[in-house]
Amino acid sequence: MFTLLHHPFCPHSRFVRLVLGEYGLDLRLVEERVWDRREAFLALNPAGTTPVLIDGDETAVPGAAIIAEYIDETCGKAAGQRRLLPQTMAERIEVRRLMAWFNEKFFEEASHPLVTERIYKRFMSEGNGGGAPAAEVMRAAKTNVRYHLAYIGWLAQRRNYLAGERLTYADLAAAAHLSAIDYLGDVPWNEDEAAKAWYARVKSRPSFRPLLSEWLAGVPASPTYVDLDF
Repeated sequence: MFTLLHHPFCPHSRFVRLVLGEYGLDLRLVEERVWDRREAFLALNPAGTTPVLIDGDETAVPGAAIIAEYIDETCGKAAGQRRLLPQTMAERIEVRRLMAWFNEKFFEEASHPLVTERIYKRFMSEGNGGGAPAAEVMRAAKTNVRYHLAYIGWLAQRRNYLAGERLTYADLAAAAHLSAIDYLGDVPWNEDEAAKAWYARVKSRPSFRPLLSEWLAGVPASPTYVDLDF
């Protein structure tokens, strides 16, 4: 049994949840509001960011990329053809490149500012950075979403999945970040049919169902969020 310290709309936490879901691993969720800076949480991850995965033996694994490697090393081989990190070096490099693209670049430029401004700030005190959403930050982030969506579409037109012929960490990372901002209605799906078709396939997987069932009081989900045929 794994325990995940997470936030429901943290894109990195969603990525890890999708990974564990694809492997069929049991998971207990514990919500963590990182802006509270709990000492017990900071002891597990001094960076003060979600997610943190705790294995059954109390091993604490902080950060999406480290958790992905940990799961591959401990569970990947037994998964056989369902392994989310391929066998060949060239394939693994491409998966890691794209995983970093979405977990780092997409996060910094798009999903993190949108989730922070529209969700996190609702629960943060003014002393912790709360307050009204910054319109200029959201405008810039929404512009960046279009750029990333076009790149996803470019990849989807040339490959069966983003990194190659089968589902990998790359697809789950991209889908996790998109899902968080799709809830907010900030993904212009009408601008790229290839990206939309790829996301619909990933979104239809059983591992996605727990994410689609989550709602935030006072912030209604967009019409496309739960619709598998949007």
